[in-house]
Amino acid sequence: MDQPSVTLTQRQGYQFDHRYSPELPVLLADEPPPLGSGQGPDPVQLLASAVGNCLSASLLFACQKYKDDPAPLHAEVKATVGRNERNRMRVLGLSVDLHLGRPAAELAHLARVLDTFEDYCTVTQSVAPAVPVTLRVLDSTGAVLMG
Repeated sequence: MDQPSVTLTQRQGYQFDHRYSPELPVLLADEPPPLGSGQGPDPVQLLASAVGNCLSASLLFACQKYKDDPAPLHAEVKATVGRNERNRMRVLGLSVDLHLGRPAAELAHLARVLDTFEDYCTVTQSVAPAVPVTLRVLDSTGAVLMG
Protein backbone atom coordinates (compact mmCIF):
# COMPACT_ATOMS: atom_id res chain seq x y z
CA MET A 1 0.00 0.00 0.00
CA ASP A 2 1.33 3.42 -0.99
CA GLN A 3 1.79 5.87 1.90
CA PRO A 4 2.51 9.37 0.58
CA SER A 5 3.72 11.69 3.31
CA VAL A 6 4.42 15.32 4.02
CA THR A 7 6.31 16.90 6.91
CA LEU A 8 5.05 20.23 8.23
CA THR A 9 7.31 22.50 10.23
CA GLN A 10 6.18 25.75 11.79
CA ARG A 11 8.13 28.68 10.38
CA GLN A 12 6.46 31.37 12.48
CA GLY A 13 2.95 32.18 13.60
CA TYR A 14 0.54 30.31 11.34
CA GLN A 15 3.13 29.71 8.61
CA PHE A 16 4.14 26.11 7.98
CA ASP A 17 6.70 24.70 5.57
CA HIS A 18 5.41 21.61 3.77
CA ARG A 19 8.15 19.19 2.77
CA TYR A 20 7.08 16.43 0.42
CA SER A 21 10.45 14.97 -0.54
CA PRO A 22 14.04 16.19 -0.82
CA GLU A 23 13.65 16.58 -4.61
CA LEU A 24 10.64 18.93 -4.38
CA PRO A 25 10.60 22.58 -3.35
CA VAL A 26 9.20 23.46 0.04
CA LEU A 27 5.66 24.84 -0.01
CA LEU A 28 4.82 27.62 2.45
CA ALA A 29 1.24 27.61 3.74
CA ASP A 30 -0.24 30.35 5.88
CA GLU A 31 -3.58 31.45 7.25
CA PRO A 32 -5.07 34.65 5.88
CA PRO A 33 -5.22 37.74 8.10
CA PRO A 34 -6.09 38.31 10.88
CA LEU A 35 -4.66 34.95 12.06
CA GLY A 36 -1.76 34.74 9.65
CA SER A 37 -0.16 36.99 7.10
CA GLY A 38 -1.44 35.28 3.94
CA GLN A 39 2.06 34.49 2.64
CA GLY A 40 0.95 31.19 1.10
CA PRO A 41 -2.12 29.11 0.42
CA ASP A 42 -4.26 28.29 3.43
CA PRO A 43 -5.46 24.77 4.30
CA VAL A 44 -8.82 25.27 2.54
CA GLN A 45 -7.02 26.35 -0.63
CA LEU A 46 -4.74 23.32 -0.37
CA LEU A 47 -7.80 21.05 -0.12
CA ALA A 48 -9.37 22.77 -3.13
CA SER A 49 -6.07 22.43 -5.03
CA ALA A 50 -5.85 18.73 -4.25
CA VAL A 51 -9.39 18.07 -5.51
CA GLY A 52 -8.93 20.18 -8.65
CA ASN A 53 -5.55 18.67 -9.44
CA CYS A 54 -6.77 15.12 -8.96
CA LEU A 55 -9.85 15.63 -11.15
CA SER A 56 -7.75 17.30 -13.85
CA ALA A 57 -5.20 14.48 -13.81
CA SER A 58 -7.94 11.85 -13.86
CA LEU A 59 -9.61 13.51 -16.86
CA LEU A 60 -6.28 13.81 -18.68
CA PHE A 61 -5.40 10.17 -17.97
CA ALA A 62 -8.79 8.95 -19.20
CA CYS A 63 -8.54 11.01 -22.40
CA GLN A 64 -4.99 9.83 -23.09
CA LYS A 65 -6.11 6.23 -22.66
CA TYR A 66 -8.17 6.77 -25.83
CA LYS A 67 -5.41 8.79 -27.54
CA ASP A 68 -7.42 12.02 -27.13
CA ASP A 69 -5.62 15.20 -26.11
CA PRO A 70 -7.75 17.68 -24.12
CA ALA A 71 -4.82 20.03 -23.40
CA PRO A 72 -4.41 22.63 -22.20
CA LEU A 73 -6.68 21.86 -19.25
CA HIS A 74 -7.43 24.29 -16.49
CA ALA A 75 -9.55 24.00 -13.39
CA GLU A 76 -11.31 26.50 -11.18
CA VAL A 77 -12.23 25.33 -7.70
CA LYS A 78 -14.32 27.38 -5.29
CA ALA A 79 -14.72 26.37 -1.67
CA THR A 80 -17.76 27.35 0.35
CA VAL A 81 -16.78 27.84 3.98
CA GLY A 82 -19.33 28.38 6.71
CA ARG A 83 -20.55 27.17 10.04
CA ASN A 84 -21.94 23.71 10.65
CA GLU A 85 -24.75 22.77 13.04
CA ARG A 86 -22.31 23.03 15.97
CA ASN A 87 -21.26 26.52 14.84
CA ARG A 88 -17.79 25.28 13.80
CA MET A 89 -16.14 26.58 10.63
CA ARG A 90 -16.14 23.89 7.96
CA VAL A 91 -15.72 23.46 4.22
CA LEU A 92 -19.36 23.04 3.27
CA GLY A 93 -18.77 22.32 -0.39
CA LEU A 94 -16.40 22.46 -3.33
CA SER A 95 -17.45 23.59 -6.79
CA VAL A 96 -15.14 22.48 -9.60
CA ASP A 97 -15.13 23.66 -13.22
CA LEU A 98 -12.80 21.70 -15.47
CA HIS A 99 -12.10 23.44 -18.77
CA LEU A 100 -10.91 21.45 -21.76
CA GLY A 101 -8.42 23.11 -24.07
CA ARG A 102 -10.30 21.93 -27.17
CA PRO A 103 -13.86 21.81 -28.48
CA ALA A 104 -15.69 18.63 -27.51
CA ALA A 105 -16.07 17.66 -31.18
CA GLU A 106 -12.28 17.18 -31.42
CA LEU A 107 -12.26 14.50 -28.69
CA ALA A 108 -13.64 11.30 -30.20
CA HIS A 109 -14.05 9.39 -26.94
CA LEU A 110 -15.13 12.22 -24.66
CA ALA A 111 -18.54 10.72 -23.81
CA ARG A 112 -16.87 7.59 -22.46
CA VAL A 113 -14.32 9.64 -20.53
CA LEU A 114 -17.00 11.82 -18.93
CA ASP A 115 -18.89 8.72 -17.78
CA THR A 116 -15.94 7.29 -15.88
CA PHE A 117 -13.07 9.66 -15.04
CA GLU A 118 -14.52 11.12 -11.83
CA ASP A 119 -14.80 7.69 -10.24
CA TYR A 120 -11.02 7.22 -10.57
CA CYS A 121 -10.09 10.44 -8.79
CA THR A 122 -8.59 9.24 -5.50
CA VAL A 123 -8.77 12.56 -3.66
CA THR A 124 -12.26 13.60 -4.75
CA GLN A 125 -13.76 10.20 -4.05
CA SER A 126 -12.13 10.26 -0.60
CA VAL A 127 -13.30 13.79 0.24
CA ALA A 128 -16.80 13.71 -1.31
CA PRO A 129 -18.50 11.62 1.40
CA ALA A 130 -17.76 14.45 3.88
CA VAL A 131 -17.68 17.51 1.61
CA PRO A 132 -20.09 17.73 -1.33
CA VAL A 133 -18.23 18.23 -4.61
CA THR A 134 -20.09 19.75 -7.54
CA LEU A 135 -18.39 19.19 -10.89
CA ARG A 136 -18.83 20.74 -14.30
CA VAL A 137 -16.79 20.03 -17.42
CA LEU A 138 -16.70 22.65 -20.16
CA ASP A 139 -15.01 22.57 -23.53
CA SER A 140 -12.96 25.40 -25.03
CA THR A 141 -16.07 27.00 -26.50
CA GLY A 142 -17.65 27.26 -23.05
CA ALA A 143 -20.22 24.53 -23.72
CA VAL A 144 -21.13 22.65 -20.54
CA LEU A 145 -20.56 18.96 -21.21
CA MET A 146 -21.19 17.65 -17.71
CA GLY A 147 -22.73 19.07 -14.58
